[in-house]
Amino acid sequence: MSTQAPERHEFQAEVKQILDIVVHSLYTDKEIFVRELISNASDATEKLRHTQVAQKDADIFDADLDLEIQVTSDEEAGEITIRDFGIGMTHDELIENLGTIAHSGSKAFLNALKESGERNENLIGQFGVGFYSVFMVAESVKVYTRSWHKDGQCYCWSSDGSGAYEIEEVDGERRGTRIVIKLTDEYKEFAKKDRLEAIIKKYSAFVQFPVKVDGEKLNTIGAIWLKSKGDVSEEEYKEFYKFQAKAFDEPRFWLHFNADAPLEINALLYAPTENMEGFGFGRMEPGVGLYCRKVLIDSQPKSLLPDWLRFVRGVVDSADLPLNISREAMQDSSLMQKLNKVLTKRFLKTLEEKAKKEPETYDAFWESFGLFLKEGVTTDFTHRDQLLGLLRYESSYTEAGKTTSLSDYLSRAPEGQKEIYYLYGPSRSAIESGPYFEAFKARNIEVLFLYEPIDEFVMNHARAFEEKNFVSADSDDIDLDAIAPETDSEKGEALEKDASEALCQFIKEKLGDEVSEVSASERLVGSPAMIVNADKMMTAQMRKMMKAMQQKGGGPDMMGGEPPVKLQVNPRHSLVKNLATLRESDGELATLISQQLLDNARMAAGLLEDPSQMLQRNYQILEQLSAK
Repeated sequence: MSTQAPERHEFQAEVKQILDIVVHSLYTDKEIFVRELISNASDATEKLRHTQVAQKDADIFDADLDLEIQVTSDEEAGEITIRDFGIGMTHDELIENLGTIAHSGSKAFLNALKESGERNENLIGQFGVGFYSVFMVAESVKVYTRSWHKDGQCYCWSSDGSGAYEIEEVDGERRGTRIVIKLTDEYKEFAKKDRLEAIIKKYSAFVQFPVKVDGEKLNTIGAIWLKSKGDVSEEEYKEFYKFQAKAFDEPRFWLHFNADAPLEINALLYAPTENMEGFGFGRMEPGVGLYCRKVLIDSQPKSLLPDWLRFVRGVVDSADLPLNISREAMQDSSLMQKLNKVLTKRFLKTLEEKAKKEPETYDAFWESFGLFLKEGVTTDFTHRDQLLGLLRYESSYTEAGKTTSLSDYLSRAPEGQKEIYYLYGPSRSAIESGPYFEAFKARNIEVLFLYEPIDEFVMNHARAFEEKNFVSADSDDIDLDAIAPETDSEKGEALEKDASEALCQFIKEKLGDEVSEVSASERLVGSPAMIVNADKMMTAQMRKMMKAMQQKGGGPDMMGGEPPVKLQVNPRHSLVKNLATLRESDGELATLISQQLLDNARMAAGLLEDPSQMLQRNYQILEQLSAK
């Protein structure tokens, strides 16, 4: 032990300002000091390793020491010790790093602070002054250090953070740095072993050197996102996914990439196998952790990826992020916006590649997570075109359970087809047996089958794909004959034009305000009647959903009550032909049948909510027919 008196130094004025900012207003979470000190310990150890590699002949003091970080706690005394066996510091380096502006970057930090006009939390990490965060919780701090040089000395730097520090020579220190923190009474909880372990696992689980707490090793999972893809086994990828996502399923696939521009990024993103929202566990929270040089910034950053990619799990590490950036500052950070753009683009590109090269893998992914991509179409204009290319639907050309892309749909479309046709229904069989599909089937024109309520919103928001408009097949102004001739040869004789017009006028008079128009249809093949939609953007299903929303919310009735519908009848159908004859001989029965025809068409369109009147009328018709 040296007999010399300790040297006393005043912190430079800029350092005093930083201490005041850090201790009193910079950090929200006091536990951050553990992260900062372990990050510094990791950097010092990495510098020693670099020295060993770069200077193979260097005579390094304590050369046999393991490169690890040791944390010990003394709950009773309220002390924490954090030790590394890294590069260590000399007398002058202690002053430069901990007491003046030379290496800490304090002056640059304060200049940036002054220019910004506010105490911006995300600035501190750019200047390496995180060590001072320890004074948020410490009554006093002692830093014992011994540099790597063979002829180096041991020193102890000590301070209570109030404005001055002391340096004295000591004996017996091993290479590296040992920080002893005497906690204030208010923060003695941090000296509990389980508390320390939890903080280290949260923020420092992936530092590149082993971390031991009271002799027990903690971080057993390596930062594999920083490795080359060829150096990581499939088993390691799966193990990391389960560790990082706290998952029990296997990842379906993953994206591992790095980039240098516009940001330095190392990312490992996973598509899970199971959709937990689909199991009824509630809305999934963002699951991609944001790191800076292997140190956690935020485990659930909300703006790192768009909300519709909230199912993605993994890690993004960017050295361009300031280490101490706060969660609040991150949400508005231009860096975060750049990260969002790069990551979303790369993940969508991966999905496109999977769809092209591994269609079975993509189809399985779509089955679980297609709903999220549909959500993206309705909310994310920036990526809408890419997302539309990833949509998959059953169609009249696919087998049941098989899907097609919009690009493949258009590749099969006849030359004159300028629109993409779709039909919504509860099932494939319901759509195929309904009246709206008949004309398309007869002309061999492909129709997409939509089964989920969100699908119509997708079509409504997207409006078009590759300049082809989405059109519901129940629209009334579709000219199918201009696209392809009818291929069904079993067409019966139609009513004469005069008889057809007279029947339509009769039905309109009897149904009154329930219909806006009654006309003969050339599209119907096997069904006697159908309701067509005059508004391409307001399909029957959307009309029904809006009405249900108004009833549930008690809001204004935007639909104006039960709106009149446009009814089309099939002049070739025997029921319609018989009705044309019946209206002259038995007007009462013809009226009942006309009303029944309308309700049957409403049911096919999904617009009939209360069938009680229809059933009673059906009995009336049967009664009259049985009496004849």
